[in-house]
Amino acid sequence: MAVLSLPLASCGQEQPGASETAQRRDDGQAAMHIPCAKGDAALAADCTIEQASGPDGIVLTIRHPGGGFRRLRVTADGRGVVAADGAEQARVTVPGAGNIDVALGTERYRLPATVRAGATGS
Repeated sequence: MAVLSLPLASCGQEQPGASETAQRRDDGQAAMHIPCAKGDAALAADCTIEQASGPDGIVLTIRHPGGGFRRLRVTADGRGVVAADGAEQARVTVPGAGNIDVALGTERYRLPATVRAGATGS
């Protein structure tokens, strides 16, 4: 089982040297761009991600440039994230240090994450 920690508490703050790009939203908060893709398309930093604390923990909302969105719940059991709603299961893999890949249906996302030793994804 993968042991993952998502360092998304820093969402909304531009990180020096980070591959994600921060832009200002209407409410003055910075939106963090993450790589995403649909189908066989290449990943591109076109989606934004927001985080909110709820009764079930941290919920991430990933917004597509065309207006669609997905919600993921951060887990504390080492899986990284699970789908927060809908019937599709989130499939999490570890492509390398510092990231996890999440697939929901034909949509794919690359999220910043701290991957602890021995993590291989799920």
